[in-house]
Amino acid sequence: MTGEGTRGGPVRVLIVDDHPVVRRGLRTMLEGETWVDGVLEAATCAEAIGIASTESVGVVAMDVALPDGDGVEATRRIVQGRPEIRVLMVTMTDDEDVVGRALRAGARGYVLKDTDPDVIVDALRTVAGGGLVLGPRVGPQVLTSLRRQPVELPPPFDRLTPRERDILRRLAGGDTNARIARHFGLSEKTVRNQLSAVFAKLGVADRVQAALLARDAGLTG
Repeated sequence: MTGEGTRGGPVRVLIVDDHPVVRRGLRTMLEGETWVDGVLEAATCAEAIGIASTESVGVVAMDVALPDGDGVEATRRIVQGRPEIRVLMVTMTDDEDVVGRALRAGARGYVLKDTDPDVIVDALRTVAGGGLVLGPRVGPQVLTSLRRQPVELPPPFDRLTPRERDILRRLAGGDTNARIARHFGLSEKTVRNQLSAVFAKLGVADRVQAALLARDAGLTG
């Protein structure tokens, strides 16, 4: 399945799996994709975190069971350090608790290794473009559970109040202060004050920078 599906052009993909055959097979599939700028490999959590922190990576295919730890925790650390990186869990583990934990850690999708390879590649492309993917046999009850448990946002977004996050989502979606005010039943002055607080917490100078940062983190609505 080829085609441009990511924002900002081709991206580099990091495959994290301790089985060389799995890495080689996925690499072979990805290297024929027009949206892929290159493929990197890691066999452990430590390698994955190191590569993600030093290399230009757009999307990660992450296994859960790795020799030196948990791929979910590795995902959490990668997303905290580089919120713009998208992670897709690609694993044999279909336990709902693990799925929910991975999504709360910042993963943008979850598919099983025995899924059709074309579907896995397409899921990576979708996640790289900012989408959310739950593969076949990953039940909708997982999303129901997540709605009851707020997703842990990466820094600095975890410093925002729920109302500030809602306002930021509207801003990132292109709303003016007037439209945001009407939507929430607030005055424009209140919206301006809330946005000033948001800018300060995010360490940005204006609404354009805030919107770009929010979009990179997938905080749009």
